[in-house]
Amino acid sequence: MGRTPPDWLTRTTYAHRGLHAPGVPENSLAAALAAIERGFGIECDIQRSRDDHPMVFHDWELDRLTNGTGETEDYLADELEGLSLVGTSETPSRLQRFLEALEGRVPLLIEIKSQPDYDVEGTALSVAQLLERYNGPAAVMSFDPRVPQWLAKSFPEICRGLVGTDSLMNGFEHVWRDPDSLDLAQPDFLAIDRRDIDRPEASEWRAASRPLLSWTIRTKQDWKAASVLADTLIAEGEALA
Repeated sequence: MGRTPPDWLTRTTYAHRGLHAPGVPENSLAAALAAIERGFGIECDIQRSRDDHPMVFHDWELDRLTNGTGETEDYLADELEGLSLVGTSETPSRLQRFLEALEGRVPLLIEIKSQPDYDVEGTALSVAQLLERYNGPAAVMSFDPRVPQWLAKSFPEICRGLVGTDSLMNGFEHVWRDPDSLDLAQPDFLAIDRRDIDRPEASEWRAASRPLLSWTIRTKQDWKAASVLADTLIAEGEALA
């Protein structure tokens, strides 16, 4: 069965990358504050800067989301915070600055981005050290089972989750259904792609009274379908209107 996860985990809906909208970029402080104002929890993504700061940013490259170009990990944290997010005055933010703005007001899901050959420990350690000093509800999750596995060993007090998909080809598809991966990861919760939430493995997990989250819920129709199968949702756009 595993340990009992925190009660706050499934008591809120999470705004995917914050409550972003035109003029309010994803993973920005503005999107986080907008989610807080509406009473939503926040899901955010973490990349690592060249000088090893966890940055609240989704992509491995800068081009889609900023006025910069190139690999995110090739920039220093100060350089990343000097960029503009998609034509606004918002900038990428260090996780430390992000946590200071949240002040523990709503639950936070922190997804560490990873690849099969990625240095997991470097990013997981930098995030965990910040959470040790953070006075608020927060959990760390990843598609990569090495992230919750490392947390279980090194920072077991931090709530940890495994993100799963069969439909998104990202190097970790199907991993969440592998019993060996689950045994290694020791997750407190699963966060499963809405396209795969009806798989029997997800139902079995929830039937064992273990928290099951679903992402990314974008429409009212998605919401209606996924809310029957999951304990809470990670949503954006129309679904949160």
